[in-house]
Amino acid sequence: MKGWKAALLVPVLAAQLNAAKVPLYELRGKVEPAPGRAVVAVYGVNSPFNVRTIANPEGEFRFKRLEAGPYKVYVFAPGVGEAEQTVAVGPSTADKKRRVRVTIPFDSPEISALKEAHTTSVRELSIPAPAKLDFVEARRLLGRKDVEGAIRSLQRAIERAPQFVAAWNELGTIAYQTKRYQDAERYFRKAFELDPQGFAPAVNLGGVLLNLSRPTEALKYNTYALGLRPTDPLANAQMGINYFLLGELDRAIPFLKEAKRRDPAHFSYPQLTLADIYLRKGEIQAAIAELQDFLARHPDSEQAVKIREQLRSLGAK
Repeated sequence: MKGWKAALLVPVLAAQLNAAKVPLYELRGKVEPAPGRAVVAVYGVNSPFNVRTIANPEGEFRFKRLEAGPYKVYVFAPGVGEAEQTVAVGPSTADKKRRVRVTIPFDSPEISALKEAHTTSVRELSIPAPAKLDFVEARRLLGRKDVEGAIRSLQRAIERAPQFVAAWNELGTIAYQTKRYQDAERYFRKAFELDPQGFAPAVNLGGVLLNLSRPTEALKYNTYALGLRPTDPLANAQMGINYFLLGELDRAIPFLKEAKRRDPAHFSYPQLTLADIYLRKGEIQAAIAELQDFLARHPDSEQAVKIREQLRSLGAK
């Protein structure tokens, strides 16, 4: 028994030491103008992660112990509206104390227009309390990076409440982020079947179909999602990517530009698709400008080294 305990201790200590080597950052932000009581959530873009807090009366918030990478910051003020913005967290965007600062604008007409969309459906009212608690627990576990535990909690939630759209959608999101695209499609389809007027199931299904190289099928869902939220960065980005994959380059450009205008650092990286389009059209300087803009906003991304090499090959100064 003593030998077994000693053998077990070695990998545990090794894992702790490896975890200690990962640089962690703090995200400090402010919602301007302050909307009153607001929930601020941070979602991992490349891996399942979800934490949330309440902004103070001045609209200030912070999140500690974030690993480097892109995050979606989402703000929801009950009765006021919502907003979101992509933030790149890493050594190039942080100060010497590893703090990244961000301001979330909260004064556009689209924000106030969205408050009417947050009505409670009969389906949501029918979800039993235990299923809701499972969903809350799943998000807590994602904040601790316990992905498997979160999946089990979500599966319990849909067993208790098969009509729980948010739980199906969350399962799809986790599957998507872990590159299990066929599972993600199945979960998103179920969510869309339950809520055919929901933005999240539509835009997520359209996105995963693009990853599955089925742009013709994806087009109807991306078109529908854009119709529901014409100003949403993700809906515009996916529409642009969709047209790009269909070979309709000129139709793709306006949507990608709109996505970039709405969220310049958006996690879909519209600059890269725009650069690809401009290269195919022989517009080298326009492509260089997009690649340089990408590097300015995502200097620590996995693609950064490759993009810098591409810029050198294009003769960028």
